[in-house]
Amino acid sequence: MRVLAAVDKFRGTATAGQVARAIADACWTTGHECVEMPLADGGEGTLDVLGGPNRTLRVEGPLGAPVDAPWRLHRGTAVIEMALASGLQLVGGAEHNDPLAASTVGTGQLIDAALNLGAERIIVCVGGSATTDGGLGAVQAVSTPARLKRVEFVVACDVDTLFLDAANVFAPQKGATAAQVKFLSSRLAGTAEHFRKRFDVDVTKVVGGGAAGGLAGGLHAIGAQLVPGFSLVAEECGFYEASVECDVIVTGEGRLDDTSFSGKVVGSVVQFARRHDKRVVVICGDVAPEGKRMASQSGAEVVSLREQFGDDAMNFTERCVREAAERALATA
Repeated sequence: MRVLAAVDKFRGTATAGQVARAIADACWTTGHECVEMPLADGGEGTLDVLGGPNRTLRVEGPLGAPVDAPWRLHRGTAVIEMALASGLQLVGGAEHNDPLAASTVGTGQLIDAALNLGAERIIVCVGGSATTDGGLGAVQAVSTPARLKRVEFVVACDVDTLFLDAANVFAPQKGATAAQVKFLSSRLAGTAEHFRKRFDVDVTKVVGGGAAGGLAGGLHAIGAQLVPGFSLVAEECGFYEASVECDVIVTGEGRLDDTSFSGKVVGSVVQFARRHDKRVVVICGDVAPEGKRMASQSGAEVVSLREQFGDDAMNFTERCVREAAERALATA
């Protein structure tokens, strides 16, 4: 039997590559062939899935302190993960963030560096940001934005939030109080007007413009095409071709809930498998009732590591994934 391990990361405990390898080990044990395919949705972890970093640049971090941001430039294609330059984890989480001051300057500096080195295609992966600056910092850090018209410029979005909704939806997760959210919403409106006047682009209407605190919208103002992150990664990795040729798809992530079906890896894989009448097994660290219901309605077999192995399962993620996959594949 041919198994496709098309998985996302288990945040904080295992990378997508490690999870895929654990499933491959289970296939080895049970006598099946396995294709390992770590995936991402355009957010954190996407750079690793798209080949991993091969360069590092010191840039301005979200709160101004310098950070060494890994990125990739290979055969004319640059891959930039904004979380590595302007991410919330760089400031130690929401409790240490300054949601009003946090800026995307560092992400813009990476884009500028890619242009200076002759990149012909630039992919910016958004998600995990500390910022709600509407991408203004990034835009201002790109010297001569007109250069972007000569390259293929793509933003991989992990949400479809609109630009003016970014503060209300995401800023509280970045440490913003109710009063700060109101201020940030007003500031986003002013930033949108600035982009309209400077670039003659209305960023408030584009789907996904609110991703990464409006960074996606800001980059759209200077020419970026916004695309669903999973679709971009799936195309780059050859997911669609590989899934057609397999007998079973095993997917998974750290937690399965209703948001897993809003452009995320697991929901997208499950929906694709249903359309093509493929058996699909979902292995997750924890499973919320709504997530299980939605997956089961799509014909997926759902496995909760916490239910199978107890509350400390996530301390041994790879081992538990391997054992869970062995059990699931033994019933094939």
